[in-house]
Amino acid sequence: MPKPLLPVANRPIMEHVLRLLKRHGLSETVVTVQFLASLVKNYFGDGEELGMELTYANEEKPLGTAGSVKNAEEALKDDTFLVISGDALTDFDLTDLISFHKEKGALVTVCLTRVPNPLEFGITIVDEEGKVERFLEKPTWGQVFSDTINTGIYVMEPEIFDYVDPDVSVDWSGDVFPQLMKEGRPIYGYVAEGYWEDVGTHESYVKAQADVLEGKVQVDMDGFEISPGVWIAEGAEVSPDAVLRGPLYIGDYAKVEAGAEVREHTVVGSNVVVKSGAFLHKAVVHDNVYLGPHSNLRGCVIGKNTDIMRAARIEDGAVIGDECLVGEESIVQGNVRVYPFKTIEAGAFVNTSVIWESRGQAHLFGARGVSGILNVEITPELVVKLAGAYATTLKKGAIVTTARDHSRGARALKRAVISALQASAIDVRDLENVPLPVARQQTARGAAGGIMIRTSPGVPDSVDIMFLDERGADLSQAQQRKLDRVYARQEYRRAFPGEIGDLQFPSSVFDSYTGSLLRRVDTTGIADSGLKVVVDASNGSAGLVLPSLLGRLGVDALTINPGLDESRPTESHESRRAGLVRLGEIVASARAAFGVRFDPVGERISLVDERGRIIEDDRALLVLLDLVAAEKRSGKVALPVTTTRVAEQVAAYHGTQVEWTTTSPDDLTRVGREETTIFGGDGRGGFIVPEFSSVFDGSAAFVQLIGLVARTQLTLSQIDSRIPRAHVLKRDVPTPWAAKGLVMRRVVEAAGDRQVDTTDGVRVVEADGRWALVLPDPAEAVTHLWAEGPDDESAQALLDEWAAVVDGAGQH
Repeated sequence: MPKPLLPVANRPIMEHVLRLLKRHGLSETVVTVQFLASLVKNYFGDGEELGMELTYANEEKPLGTAGSVKNAEEALKDDTFLVISGDALTDFDLTDLISFHKEKGALVTVCLTRVPNPLEFGITIVDEEGKVERFLEKPTWGQVFSDTINTGIYVMEPEIFDYVDPDVSVDWSGDVFPQLMKEGRPIYGYVAEGYWEDVGTHESYVKAQADVLEGKVQVDMDGFEISPGVWIAEGAEVSPDAVLRGPLYIGDYAKVEAGAEVREHTVVGSNVVVKSGAFLHKAVVHDNVYLGPHSNLRGCVIGKNTDIMRAARIEDGAVIGDECLVGEESIVQGNVRVYPFKTIEAGAFVNTSVIWESRGQAHLFGARGVSGILNVEITPELVVKLAGAYATTLKKGAIVTTARDHSRGARALKRAVISALQASAIDVRDLENVPLPVARQQTARGAAGGIMIRTSPGVPDSVDIMFLDERGADLSQAQQRKLDRVYARQEYRRAFPGEIGDLQFPSSVFDSYTGSLLRRVDTTGIADSGLKVVVDASNGSAGLVLPSLLGRLGVDALTINPGLDESRPTESHESRRAGLVRLGEIVASARAAFGVRFDPVGERISLVDERGRIIEDDRALLVLLDLVAAEKRSGKVALPVTTTRVAEQVAAYHGTQVEWTTTSPDDLTRVGREETTIFGGDGRGGFIVPEFSSVFDGSAAFVQLIGLVARTQLTLSQIDSRIPRAHVLKRDVPTPWAAKGLVMRRVVEAAGDRQVDTTDGVRVVEADGRWALVLPDPAEAVTHLWAEGPDDESAQALLDEWAAVVDGAGQH
């Protein structure tokens, strides 16, 4: 970046210089430019915004300090002129300098200042009159005979140009001034009072920010001083629960969340987001930067458009260039330079500068498709590229369905997806806002794939972009890798003008979905049972299907929370629990058979029994398994390895068997598609009803449940009470990315001669049937642990034992 454009207190240094000139009535300015000239011109233009007239003189080759002014001679040859550098921060009284020059009748007046360490600068000696006696460029200590240095600010008469040859490199203090002294021409030195800092190093740059905030230099500050030294620019949102310790500056439209701490000498640029728990001290943050929760920045400089993810730490003296990504929990040591457009991986420890090697993101896909923070990690630009890459993996003219939840973010991103697909010769069937199972079912009817965008469950500021295959299921690992590769190569197919894809909005989507559901799932006995149920649509898209579904089921149903709430596209764990408690109260008072609560995208359900008690998700899995197995009497059940082994007892009791799968939903789906599969579930409210589809579907599970309850004439609490209690405990242990492989090796070593199951992660089975499972997370720097025993104490002991193994290996 050209030094004049480096921001100090959120304004380029050169802008501070121009404002100083204007304050002293110097509004006509010629800017001599060389390095990255276009950036300077683009920023300042003709100076109209500052109320000045700016013109530019381009240097084709370096001409030295005098040569570059000679290059602008045309504009300067009529009157006394002032020369000032665009990258030194100062508040000198230029008016006084110019009148001194005129009083003395000088040809040149050199503006001087006193500094404690003159080694870096040229020294100048003047007599009592102010006449210059000698100059010395960058002296050694042995040659230091004064602390008065040349600031590079000069007032000159046009005849000075006679002493500068055109088109060659000429310096003022090295070439021109010694010549003038030899000839006895009048050169004067004016010792200025005030502030001057040549911003040439990281230290001087950080110092300049601190000096501006401390009020040691008179510059214009944008914004309001809301308390002594705390400056906040217009449009900035600062939570009253953020800790601010001035002096500091927060730029326009920045957002500082509750629990963030911004300490002295910190400058936060425009549109910067500072998440809860972040800590900044003496940090200079340029525009459009995202600082994740619990990130820690001290004495560093962060370039614009860079994302610093959760719990990353950047130490004193480090500089991160523009457009970088610093992954979660990574550490950038002091004085390290990270050049622009680089990615620092999650959990990395960086102690040398990152200049050439560029690491793209290792994998786009996490557990729920491509996920990330809306408008930080998942931007419209990224979505357009992703959709283009996805289109490129399909044939021209293929049909892709698009769908979304009821959030505004998903709606905005889906429009970007649609235009990218059409531009890549794909015909789009836009389902608009539908439950996820409906999107899957519609995709399976003749489309080559689908894209669903929804708010990440429980994380309101994040979104998931879910890619579906031709069956409406999540892409397999192999398909994900293929999409990853196309995206990484940035090879997107573009349609010729005549091939732009078509866009249709299919009608009666819900009718065709419910019709198909009721044809395939056994509903006998429901109409005669007189069952009454309470259905909580939890203000999500399941509420869109329920009217046509409940009407055709012929069941007495009370629906609550049917409306869509755009501002609440997902719910926190707490609000979900509160909703279930309320549902329980309504079920009990209405004397209903049970209550069911949908998640916001209609994919998962939670249950409440006839007494209004919440059936926890892992129990609900066993209750449904018991009901299905008792009716079917044969076949197999798909469950992830993390499920309690009580499920094996329940299945075996009714003559069915369990097929254990990995924790990845596409693996459950794979088994769900097999002929003999009668049921599947993940223990977190996701159920597969194989006669209807092989994916999680809340509505299908609900219809199946009503049929089963109507036919067995048993209540949910009766079924629950006949199933043995399970004791499965779970814990997450933070593990740096670099240690994940080592952790798993240590686990296998520690297992010794015990039985080991490697369906997913490593499950170690004790001789008495107790077991523990260790599974590294694919998307985050953690390792998940599960343990099951005959009671909580034994499961807890097992969990502690394996957590110690994982923790020990993770420390190495």
